[in-house]
Amino acid sequence: MAGPSTGGGTSAEFEGEVEVLTRRTESAGVISLELTRPSGEPLPSWAPGAHVDLVLPNGLTRQYSLCGRVEDAKTWRIGVLREPEGRGGSEWVHDHAHEGARVTVRGPRNHFPLLGSPRYLFIGGGIGITPLLPMIARVHAAGADWRLFYGGRVRGSMAFLDELEDYGDRVTLQPQDELGMLDLAGILGEPDEETLVYCCGPTGLIDAVERQCESWPKGSLHVERFTNALAPAEDNTEVEVELRASGITLTVPPELSILEAVENAGVNVLKSCAEGTCGTCETSVLEGEVDHRDAVLTDDEKAENDTMMICVSRARCGRLVLDL
Repeated sequence: MAGPSTGGGTSAEFEGEVEVLTRRTESAGVISLELTRPSGEPLPSWAPGAHVDLVLPNGLTRQYSLCGRVEDAKTWRIGVLREPEGRGGSEWVHDHAHEGARVTVRGPRNHFPLLGSPRYLFIGGGIGITPLLPMIARVHAAGADWRLFYGGRVRGSMAFLDELEDYGDRVTLQPQDELGMLDLAGILGEPDEETLVYCCGPTGLIDAVERQCESWPKGSLHVERFTNALAPAEDNTEVEVELRASGITLTVPPELSILEAVENAGVNVLKSCAEGTCGTCETSVLEGEVDHRDAVLTDDEKAENDTMMICVSRARCGRLVLDL
């Protein structure tokens, strides 16, 4: 049976205050939050793979995958890993986002859409299981053939295991301290043109999966990264950027990103991570060739040269015209 054609479309982006309806410990270091509108009104619809921004009172904005039930119009669920070595976003959520607390949310946004296929291989590592949960629920309900391979440091750190138990032997759990690393060569050894591979997790896992899928048909692999491996180059050159809708032309020096220069010119741009991983600052390109340095767009989307993430990407040709 063919899998669902689900796409990545969502309704118009929402920004407003939500309330923590429930808070639950999912594993060592991971909590889940169910968020709802204080008014009781429905939240915008979303598709598997979508994420939202939490705009925190400490001035940070963080992205979290929606991992609840797509059909639940009243709540959004997210999973949050406490990262003591981070910049304070997850620590704020763990310390302050108790039931009844309110926080500003922006979204949903989807750069990791679930596409239709007869078969799926899902590969998750650590907190990377979160965007895969609604995908699995969708394809399971549609009767598609699928398997999940889920790795973690120790079993106690692996979240949402109670939900995954319901799927029986379709799910393979791989705690590293008990069973070692995921056998990616065995999992991905035979390319299959009728199988889509979805992977989310640490950079090392995604890099390894990408290497194993080099022999797979183009378009088989879909990944979502938490960090951007394409760090901005140290040899940035000056860039001229025309903001056509604003009637402004900027000279962006090497030490500034295009986003920073645009903001310095007084043009408001929606932003979040400023690292090329969330897709919030995606901007339409009217003229010029982009030097893409983000971890959001696919290779095909980058080749189309229609949009860019102005927080990290620059110009190959020295000049860009943007729809800002």
